[in-house]
Amino acid sequence: MSFGKIVAALLTVTVVAVGLGAGATWWFMRDSSATATAEAAPEAEPEPEADPRKYKYLNLEKVIVMLRGVEGEPAPHYLAVDLVFKTPEELEKDTREQLPLLKSIAVKALSTLTMDAASKITVEELTATIIKAYADTYTRDRAEQPFVDVMIGKFIVE
Repeated sequence: MSFGKIVAALLTVTVVAVGLGAGATWWFMRDSSATATAEAAPEAEPEPEADPRKYKYLNLEKVIVMLRGVEGEPAPHYLAVDLVFKTPEELEKDTREQLPLLKSIAVKALSTLTMDAASKITVEELTATIIKAYADTYTRDRAEQPFVDVMIGKFIVE
């Protein structure tokens, strides 16, 4: 047998052996993970039921607020956020109708920030500030919020 045929035969045997090993590994891993999942299921706590309501996500873009700075600063600074409201489908129309009010509340809440405070605030802190402003306004007006959550889609401090 020539050298080339020996190399080809060894290469073929190696490829087949690696393929069989990979296939066997996959087979046993699949079987053992299914068994482990089946065994662990009775011990696991029941998962909470998913919320049956369907939600829509509405954007409120370009909420822009001039930030208060130190007197004598050469350039003004601003904060820009895009808000996303998670609202149940049945309240989507109400939320859309209230977007101007929601923008006004956000501007009022954010207008108290200074440049220094805005540059140090985290997205979570900013979200909490806005959520509190909405909750306070709707509580004061004795009205129900037409949304269940507010998220920050964009946050820029310049």
